[in-house]
Amino acid sequence: MSELRFAAKGPVFQPSDPGFAAEIAAFNLATIHSPDLVFGALDASDVVAAVQWAAARQLPVAVQSTGHGATNPIEGGLLISTRRMLELSVDPIEQTARVGAGVTWKAVAKVAALHGLMGLSGSTFDVGVIGYTLGGGLPVLGRKYGFASDHVVSMDFVTADGNLHVVDAESDPELFALLRGGKGNLGIVTALEFRLFPDHRLYAGGIYYPGESAGDVLEAFAAWAPGLPEDASASLALMRLPDAETVPEPVRGKFLAHLRYAHQGDIVQAARLLEPMRACAPIMMDSAGLLPYQRFETIHQDPEQPVPVRESGFLLSGLDAGAVAAILEHLGPGVDSPVLMGEIRLMGGALRGVPGTDCVGGRDAAFSFFMVGIATPDTLEPLQQAFSGVRAALEPSVTGRTFVNLHGHSTDAADRARAWDEATYRRLAAAKAALDPLNTFRFGHVVEAAALPAVV
Repeated sequence: MSELRFAAKGPVFQPSDPGFAAEIAAFNLATIHSPDLVFGALDASDVVAAVQWAAARQLPVAVQSTGHGATNPIEGGLLISTRRMLELSVDPIEQTARVGAGVTWKAVAKVAALHGLMGLSGSTFDVGVIGYTLGGGLPVLGRKYGFASDHVVSMDFVTADGNLHVVDAESDPELFALLRGGKGNLGIVTALEFRLFPDHRLYAGGIYYPGESAGDVLEAFAAWAPGLPEDASASLALMRLPDAETVPEPVRGKFLAHLRYAHQGDIVQAARLLEPMRACAPIMMDSAGLLPYQRFETIHQDPEQPVPVRESGFLLSGLDAGAVAAILEHLGPGVDSPVLMGEIRLMGGALRGVPGTDCVGGRDAAFSFFMVGIATPDTLEPLQQAFSGVRAALEPSVTGRTFVNLHGHSTDAADRARAWDEATYRRLAAAKAALDPLNTFRFGHVVEAAALPAVV
């Protein structure tokens, strides 16, 4: 350990050191990491030094920034914390941003707004830009612009041998493709350059309906959403909100349906498109209207404080009457379920992209389905049973694939492989064998080169 202290600038923590627990903590409090050592990298040279130190000792290496994607615990080895890597610059002429591995979307939104620009962030600004983008990155306005990874320009990338590379479409097109959607299988991305977009003509927000109207709302959503133009994105969540102070008073402890909507284009058309959903059921709260990009994280109202959760996600080919009935049977009004939220998110539009040009899975899906519940020792088993029951009920519409950032807790290599089609998985496995033959980066949603499980 003393060699690492001398070779790098950032702090090193052992389990007995003050600050160790805070350094390993993930946003998901149900995931408790237990590495042998934690290193707080300050820059790319620190990451290089740490990986070289670990490689010389054949120690496995994990990486974490905010810990929003911490669905499985890190056990043993070296954890490199990148949260101190806060490089951030915006080029308003080229409309690009460059960020370090610790930068969140909140920081990007603030700086980009100074130039009338926005990034392709998801439902919360608290997540790290790089981890989100390596998994594809599903933006709130994804149907208009595609996945965040579709707009990456270049990456600074440290391989398992401790070498730093600049990877782009010209220097290494295959590796550039595999890093976009491959979710950190092959090394550590220390910096990312990506395109930004004008932030004008934004109409967005949420509509809350009383839980007893969930059936009418879900049926209306299933009929309405597939006909939306690509300028519009939408999702619907059935929510059992806890009776807690962190939940706003009007909705605290209630079962609700929550429509999330975002549109960039003609403002009059944006409001007109929403009329069928405003008329389908009584409304408790309606915040949809002109909304600056800096407030886009208010659309979904994701938790701002760390919570212990277990998640599960998969993709749907459609949302027919049978699927609607199945969702209501398992998650609708009057159902006693440990699932706090079941979300149906409309896919399609620019999210379809060009399959095969990167590793993003689910481009052909019609909807993403995602569930989350509070995870404690007493709730884990019933929660997993509830997840399995919902998935089984929706089986006729399930594609068999997942979106890697919304996959949730993984059980084994075959389970993780569902994030990619078989051809893509084998490309990732081949690259893993070439770049990381000792499986140094073995934590998180990884491909195991030796396993090559059949994709189911």
